[in-house]
Amino acid sequence: MSSSGDTVDQSRMGLRPRARSGGETNRLGPKGTPTGLRLGPKGSPTGLRLGPKGTPTGLRLGPKGTPTGLRLGPKGTPTGLRPGPRGTPTGLRLRPRGTPTGLRLGPRGTPTGLRLGPRGTPTGLRLGPRGTPTGLRLGPRGTPTGLRLGPRGTPTGLRLGLWILCFSWFCFTAQAQMKIPPETVQFWANILSVQLRETSTRYSGANILQKKLKDVESIIKIVDIDGRDQVRDFAEDMERMLGSKMKSVKRLAESAEDADLYHDFNKTLEFDYYNSMLVNTADEDGNFVELGGEFPLEKNEHFNNLPVNTMQSDVQVPTNVYNKDAYILNGIYWSEALNDVFMNNFQKDPTLTWQYFGSSSGFFRIYPGIKWTPDSNGVAAFDCRNRNWYIQAATSPKDIIIVVDISGSMKGLKMTIAKHTINTILDTLGENDFVNVIAYTDYVRYVEPCFKGTLVQADLDNREHFKVLVDELHVKGEGKVAKAMKESFKILNEAATKGQGSLCNQAIMLITDGAMEDFKDVFEEFNWPDRRVRLFTYLIGREMTFADNTKWIACNNKGYYTHISTLADVQENVMEYLHVLSRPMVINHNHDIIWTEAYMDTVLPNTKELFATKAQSLLLMTTVAMPVFSKKKETLSHGILLGVVGSDIPLLEVMKLAPRYRLGPHGYAFLITNNGYILAHPDLRPLYKEGKTLKPKPNYNSVDLAEVEWEDIDETLRTAMVKGEMGTLSLNVRASVDKAKRPLFLTNDYFYTTINDTPFSFGMVLTRGHGQLMFMGTVSVEEGLHDLTSPDLSISNEWTYCETDIDPHHRKYSQLQAVIRYLQGKEPDLECDEVLLQQTLFDAVVTAPLEAYWQAVMLNASGMEMGVETAFLGTRSGLIRLTRYTGIETRVAKKFLTPADKDNLFTVDHFPLWYRLAMENPPGSFVYYIPVEDKDNSDKTGASKYVIAATAVTVSSGGKMAMAGAIGVQMSLEMLEKRLWTIAFQPADTDCTEVEGVCPLSCQSTDVNCFLVDSNGFIIVSKERSEVGRFFGEVDGSVMAALIKSGMYKKVSLYDYQGMCRSGHSHSSSARPLLSPFYGLAAVIKWFFSHMLMFLLEFNFCGLWHSDYVVDAHKAKRTDALQPCDTEYPGFMLDNSIKETNSLLKCGRCQKMFVVQAVPDSNLVLMVVQADCDCSRQYSSITLEPKEVKYNASVKCNRMKSQKVRRRPKSCHAYHPKENAKDCGGASEISLSVALFLASLATSLALRRWN
Repeated sequence: MSSSGDTVDQSRMGLRPRARSGGETNRLGPKGTPTGLRLGPKGSPTGLRLGPKGTPTGLRLGPKGTPTGLRLGPKGTPTGLRPGPRGTPTGLRLRPRGTPTGLRLGPRGTPTGLRLGPRGTPTGLRLGPRGTPTGLRLGPRGTPTGLRLGPRGTPTGLRLGLWILCFSWFCFTAQAQMKIPPETVQFWANILSVQLRETSTRYSGANILQKKLKDVESIIKIVDIDGRDQVRDFAEDMERMLGSKMKSVKRLAESAEDADLYHDFNKTLEFDYYNSMLVNTADEDGNFVELGGEFPLEKNEHFNNLPVNTMQSDVQVPTNVYNKDAYILNGIYWSEALNDVFMNNFQKDPTLTWQYFGSSSGFFRIYPGIKWTPDSNGVAAFDCRNRNWYIQAATSPKDIIIVVDISGSMKGLKMTIAKHTINTILDTLGENDFVNVIAYTDYVRYVEPCFKGTLVQADLDNREHFKVLVDELHVKGEGKVAKAMKESFKILNEAATKGQGSLCNQAIMLITDGAMEDFKDVFEEFNWPDRRVRLFTYLIGREMTFADNTKWIACNNKGYYTHISTLADVQENVMEYLHVLSRPMVINHNHDIIWTEAYMDTVLPNTKELFATKAQSLLLMTTVAMPVFSKKKETLSHGILLGVVGSDIPLLEVMKLAPRYRLGPHGYAFLITNNGYILAHPDLRPLYKEGKTLKPKPNYNSVDLAEVEWEDIDETLRTAMVKGEMGTLSLNVRASVDKAKRPLFLTNDYFYTTINDTPFSFGMVLTRGHGQLMFMGTVSVEEGLHDLTSPDLSISNEWTYCETDIDPHHRKYSQLQAVIRYLQGKEPDLECDEVLLQQTLFDAVVTAPLEAYWQAVMLNASGMEMGVETAFLGTRSGLIRLTRYTGIETRVAKKFLTPADKDNLFTVDHFPLWYRLAMENPPGSFVYYIPVEDKDNSDKTGASKYVIAATAVTVSSGGKMAMAGAIGVQMSLEMLEKRLWTIAFQPADTDCTEVEGVCPLSCQSTDVNCFLVDSNGFIIVSKERSEVGRFFGEVDGSVMAALIKSGMYKKVSLYDYQGMCRSGHSHSSSARPLLSPFYGLAAVIKWFFSHMLMFLLEFNFCGLWHSDYVVDAHKAKRTDALQPCDTEYPGFMLDNSIKETNSLLKCGRCQKMFVVQAVPDSNLVLMVVQADCDCSRQYSSITLEPKEVKYNASVKCNRMKSQKVRRRPKSCHAYHPKENAKDCGGASEISLSVALFLASLATSLALRRWN
């Protein structure tokens, strides 16, 4: 409407005067048309009447008696105008922009106008001309026969009519709502159920297999698994296996000590040996380079297909160690005696992998011999003395306080060296050690204030945390070390008094450029005369003024003094403290066997390949190691450590001793250390993806049992296992499958015990119900062999049916080949699992009819239905049968059930996904799903997506029912789509007399969106292919929120304590560079010139070859780097007790109706949702993205320094009265050896040239 003072051009309003006779009403259409629209009662020029009285073709507001409809034309006239419910084909609808037959209130974008028909349609009805909010025009703009409701003040007074029409049509727009008939959707769901079941049953052969199992029930026996007996049996097998590894290591240690005892040191010894970096390397003339002779190598499956020499060991020498040094040559010479022991050990125990000797002088002898691969710079950075197995074997557990001087005199390169020294010390610590770091000037500052006055476990998390904080240290003030020393002694004394820390060795590491104070009073108060705490001093820089004072501190407290003037000096000097701590153990000749925590061998050249091909949870290994001492009497008091011998044990081989078939589809086994950290667990995920690269997580080997078994809130299970107890525990748990996207509620029974002579504890889980029952059947070997050789049959090649790794001649056989040859009597020496073989034979016989059935289906005269691609079945024995209904060229699921499809095969750490999902569904009812894709590999087009249908088959005996296996069919997505769109379509001639709502209704209509969604909320069918496989809440948050509110879908909160999150903070202020645009440039120039000067003055060229220096020098801060974090993420489960629901959602000026109906005998629901009401402003999408759990400072501090229950190592060697404490260092510096530099340079150039 216009304002009161406005005048309106009548021609623009569309009100054109017309010639009329006396009482003629205004009409729609030219004069004389009997079916026009009369404004007002008969004879009244200003009234409004919809159609002349009694005129059958008039305009009626709704059918007779219906208050909400509007119909142009008589009742039942198919060509009338109806702004009725959506879906009426002949009506005129209140539709959104772009619908050609819609009714719009106003011009495009104008909220108050009314237009009948699309913009520009000549027969439309518009309230006002285009863009004019106050006029009403019946007919097109400029049409002479149109009827206009003139501007305000028009004497013919049609304003009342305008208001009535506007109000009526506005009400229809706001209130008239599509009604989707629930009975229609239910009808569709029932038909879909019948067709899906018929297709799945027919092509899978589920009824045939179930009938066959019914026929053999009389000859089977169902047994309960006794978890206590089983866990004890598994643990004893592991104990025997690990015991044989310990015996091998002991033989190596004895041989090494004897070889050294009878060897006289020769300074002038010349000796050629196989250098693993140089073997098989030739010069330009084709001659082998020095130390690089011919060394036969052959790929060996037992050693991860690496080329090895099982007849000879070879030697690796770090690039920063001179490979012809007299001590190196003498050590390599006498250690040649280990070759025979290596080979004898391997013959006695063919399951052994790598055996080695790490020398205290730096060389590393490894068997079998390999070709060592240097890094991209031609550098062999690996130093065995830095490895955890070496450090743990060489020393007893220890409490370490690192005290660093950050006074002004430590500025520049000194501080860089000091930080590198701290990090190197931290790298020598393990999970049995405890540590803290204190910085001092004229006051004491804890690097981590949260750790004030205490010791924390030196696990990987805490060590990395300290490194980050140390990197942020800045110099200032005057250095006064006395306060820091007192604080350090107090911490150590309090830990010993309270029974905290390692309760073994204690030491203070003082890192300074000079100690000017007299500490005699401090030592007398806290450490003398017992000298229980050792002091190690590291004098930083070239200045020697305070060398004597710094050395005096170490020598009077049973420690060791070293002088570090360059970065290259750090590694060798730090390692000296380990030799000092090992003295009591060496003098006592205590050969303690140690076992390391789990770790990942990143040294071998095929590490990245293993990342991609092996289960993450079983990538890790542990090492058994033992120290090697000098037995020469003249060096006894010096306690000379010759080195450490060790052998690697892949945890995969250990866990194979707990066979999967004995644990069931959701059962599993796990190992933990004495500190509660995981060695092996199916939920351990040591790798993360950065871009497309898999990398080890920073804290991959310090994941606590409580972080994967997080339902055990009181840590009852963890505490009992760490203490080495034997027992049981039951827990209701939230588990998940399919990349943690599908939650399950399970009741788990835990059984646990200790593994004697190791620091490990073993546990296993049986799922309550089907997980604790097994059925046993018996068939003859002849009958079973016949069916076992069927071409459609396979067994898990990752399970151990027969041990093919003992005899090298058996390694060429697959598991199926080994089983067949054993049963045929061709390989009687094979060690096989008789129970598993018997079950496999029985399963082969029982499932044999499926082979013929599937062939008959393919040859059926009625033909195959397009889209059915694979039929398959699996049994608890790891047996799989399958048939391909289509060729590889036309098959959508080309990877499904191939060796690369680990998720759908029986592997060493899980049953197939389809098997596990079928077990949690009622037997006989199929579960349908589309596998969840990785984000990086997701198919946006949906072209490669496929549907899997599976159901469980059972067997009964003696009143018990056990799961015999699962059977299913894989079909293309297109097939299921065609089925649904055919079912969900009502033709135009549908009888709609009994239907209340839209009729006919079709899922192909643009008025509605239809979805087929599984029980976890993932879309299986949608009109938009890009939505298939996605979580429904991401596509339509409004409907998903309503379904959650109604209880049809239940949210399940899950937790991940191994997450990786983007770090959003920077350690430096972002404000300072804004102060001046030249600040950054000036800083760069200053840094460059100062560091170049230091480089020229102080650089030791040996450091060029030290990998730590290279890494640190190029380390860049990344503020967005992924960091370990805790996350919470949702999962969703369908409540099967709710079969249907429908609702109306109010979304601003529109309302959205939806109907959801469960598809009987399946895990699916059918959703029909109104399409034209956008609720995205009122309802945000619901995603499955994890959210980081943020902890406040207090909680975070308590979590970091909390001391969980742990079991300390049994032995401790901290003191011996015969120890020679006068050997406390004193070398002023490690000078550059010209020979060493030239040899290193020559080696590097040779490798670069010939590799």
